[in-house]
Amino acid sequence: MTFWHLKTVKYVLLGSFLAFSSAVFAVQITYFYDGDTVKIKDGSGEYKLRLTDIDAPERNQTYGQKSRRALMGFCKNAEVKVQLISMDKYFRYLGKIQCNGQDVSEFMVQNGHAWVNTYYQNDAVLIADFQNAQQQQLGLWNAEKPTPPWVWRKQHVYKNK
Repeated sequence: MTFWHLKTVKYVLLGSFLAFSSAVFAVQITYFYDGDTVKIKDGSGEYKLRLTDIDAPERNQTYGQKSRRALMGFCKNAEVKVQLISMDKYFRYLGKIQCNGQDVSEFMVQNGHAWVNTYYQNDAVLIADFQNAQQQQLGLWNAEKPTPPWVWRKQHVYKNK
């Protein structure tokens, strides 16, 4: 498939769900990739979803497995609701998730399992939660100098390409 066709497919997919993107709907999480990316299942199929507000350590990164397990523990067997916002260049849905009525991004940040994605997010409450987790040395902040995931990806993922 040519680049043009891939781009067309992406925008057709994007257009098909943006009509209901403001809606919050129930899904099932079928796989946890890491602390900020999951596979969701609804009545029409399975999709990869990346949380918009946070950036969690990668699975192979220090604290990556703990971050993933924290997300799994918080959402496994929970009533899960999703709000889709957009789609990224990797064809992943971007959105927000609630497990048992609680915002997943807030949980991950409050407990020191993820960074606030300040490149795209400037929610004052989420940033305050992030700073509080750092001050209390919760989760990954218990380490002396945790490496942000965007720095780790630059050093490891792109180096191999």
